Amino acid sequence: MISAAVLKRLAKLKQKKYREVERLFLAEGQSFVEEAPASPVHLLTDPNAVRRLSTLSTPTGPVAVFPFLDVSTEELMLNRDRIVLLCGVQDAGNVGTVVRAAHAFGAGVALTKGTADLYNPKTVRATMGSIFHTPICRELDALQFLASSHAAGYETVAAVPQGGDAPGSLPAVKLAIVVGAEGSGLPEEVAAACSRQATIPALAASLNAAVAASILLYEAYMRMLL
Repeated sequence: MISAAVLKRLAKLKQKKYREVERLFLAEGQSFVEEAPASPVHLLTDPNAVRRLSTLSTPTGPVAVFPFLDVSTEELMLNRDRIVLLCGVQDAGNVGTVVRAAHAFGAGVALTKGTADLYNPKTVRATMGSIFHTPICRELDALQFLASSHAAGYETVAAVPQGGDAPGSLPAVKLAIVVGAEGSGLPEEVAAACSRQATIPALAASLNAAVAASILLYEAYMRMLL
């Protein structure tokens, strides 16, 4: 039985500042416990404890507590030929969905400062467990990351709404795909720092970040399989 003091401390993990201090995050649902390659630090199944820690209107439980999983930029680039860099994407659901797509297509994920927190409960839920299988680095400066990518031999590709190359023309080399928020897109200096640009042909005026990133990751994945 977990003590009231420990439960109070764990409940604070719903806030980013406490997650950063403890370097722990919450994951809710049995599927996360089953997806995780290692046992959680805490596993709470008591209905009262689950309600205390849950961010859902209808808690599903159990709630597990895991240590942070993010990796360094160097480790990310050492282990992945495809990386998606999310630049200022503030929707937690979109960020989690991109992590899911990256897992599906064998890619890593990089998150800039100003992007939704990886360990926000909504982000975690949207990954559907892929957070445990996808190398992710976070709190990055976009221009510094692009410079490191070029030095490591990556071709960098900015996703832009018009004027870029077709996704099918992506080369079969190490790629860092850079995607911004749907509304604001990429900052000009970030797009200019990339070695090429890609535009997804679509009838809609724009695609959200998760859709755009997923399409480009799939295209990059297919180039490597050919």
